[in-house]
Amino acid sequence: MCRSIKAIATAAAAATLLACARAPVVAQPTQPIRNIVLVHGQFVDASGWKGVYDILTRDGYNVNMVQEPMTSLEDDVATTVRVLARQQGPSILVGHSYGGAVITQAGTDPHVVGLVYIAAHAPDVGESTASNKAKIPAQIRTQLTPDGYVFVDPAHFREDFAADLPEDLTEFMARSQVAPNAKVNTALITSPAWGVKPSWYMVAKDDHAINPNLERMYAERAHSHTVEVSGSHAIYISHPREVAAMIEDAARTLGK
Repeated sequence: MCRSIKAIATAAAAATLLACARAPVVAQPTQPIRNIVLVHGQFVDASGWKGVYDILTRDGYNVNMVQEPMTSLEDDVATTVRVLARQQGPSILVGHSYGGAVITQAGTDPHVVGLVYIAAHAPDVGESTASNKAKIPAQIRTQLTPDGYVFVDPAHFREDFAADLPEDLTEFMARSQVAPNAKVNTALITSPAWGVKPSWYMVAKDDHAINPNLERMYAERAHSHTVEVSGSHAIYISHPREVAAMIEDAARTLGK
């Protein structure tokens, strides 16, 4: 019996050490963090960040948006790194939805000191957004074009993507979708930044595009500072104050 107890204790200690090894280590900051880089998700463009941008710039931050081509994860990461390279000093990298996969891969860039996920994917090594959504499915209804691009069914866009936004706005968004190449959803992550850098995560409790339980799994696994907000997948548009507050908390925490 004593040996069994010892074996159990040893296994538990090993599991704890493994979990701690995956926990990001917060480096001692050397200067205030004033740079914020925002990465949008699929079906939309960077203009959706306008409300968050207005708050952050009013509060003195230097804010830049990435317009990903969404032709491949590699292209989207390269576009993000290109924007990061233009910043003077450290940056907080923020991703919404598929943009979370982009910042997960791009966030190892030395300009990045912290990550903020807004209802976003945060895959691990060997995972893709598609493989994770297959494990914990969502309700969004999409349509695949013959040449391999994805749209949200316009008839269900508001219900599935942005139920807490005005109907006239969601009608416009449904008719102005930026369709990603479907292969971005099966691209595998090779070096997840959340494993080595601190992160913050906002769960959208009414999300139909990414299952909130998948969002919770991402946040817990990454040891993220987490808050949950009642809102749709488009929470970065419908709740700009809460989103900006989380981003500023990350900047203040890492820039003290």
